[in-house]
Amino acid sequence: MPIPEDVTGDEIDKDVRQELQSLPKGLAEDVAKNLVMVARLIDEDPEGAYGYSKVALRLASRVAAVREAAGFAAYANQKYAEALGEFRAARRMSGGVELWPLMADCERGLGRPEKALDMAGASEVHKLDKAGQVEMRLVAAGARRDMGQLDAAIVTLQSPELASNAVQPWTARLRYAYADALLAAGRQGEAREWFAKAVEADKDGSTDASDRLAELDGVDFVDAFDESESEGESEGESDGSRDEQAPVDPEEGGKE
Repeated sequence: MPIPEDVTGDEIDKDVRQELQSLPKGLAEDVAKNLVMVARLIDEDPEGAYGYSKVALRLASRVAAVREAAGFAAYANQKYAEALGEFRAARRMSGGVELWPLMADCERGLGRPEKALDMAGASEVHKLDKAGQVEMRLVAAGARRDMGQLDAAIVTLQSPELASNAVQPWTARLRYAYADALLAAGRQGEAREWFAKAVEADKDGSTDASDRLAELDGVDFVDAFDESESEGESEGESDGSRDEQAPVDPEEGGKE
């Protein structure tokens, strides 16, 4: 697959670069460039990222960072069996536990929420950092919801991290998951409160908490571009000799 000229391979993390030092220099550079492309595309073009991950995997399948990148790309494309295999391989090579929550979520994706819950209670969870433990809690709550256990999902999310007023990288997602579980359980008032708290913590727009909050408040959004386009079309039609049309209702075209 083509690599843009601006990609040098030097953009990768220093730890990954160190892993690639076990490869011949030219090969290491090629692998690095493909890994850069995986990271660059995984959010906006997961299929493209997956293609670059397969190239990197073909070039250096014995490098843990490559297996991990392949796992993330497969996960982004909902190829959960493949992602789980790659994450397991990366974990065997590196000996770390960082991928444990993702592996559990892959079990959910494969329709095995019970397995995900087993993993949530495993000793590996105690070795995770705080972010990893919160991620594991989110996965466990999701597994409870998969099994129709809404009340248990809500209880699973109740934690010191949820109660804390401090904003951490995981805060918005944790509050959002809690709000969503409350709403699913019919506790709309509490859900609104927690969606509002999620909005407060979500500085980079990683969730759609603001939209969910507006929906609960009965707010309709109007797409300004569509509205201006409609107005332009109306003006154009009125300039001609054709029969005049009724004025456009400004509320039409609104979306929830």
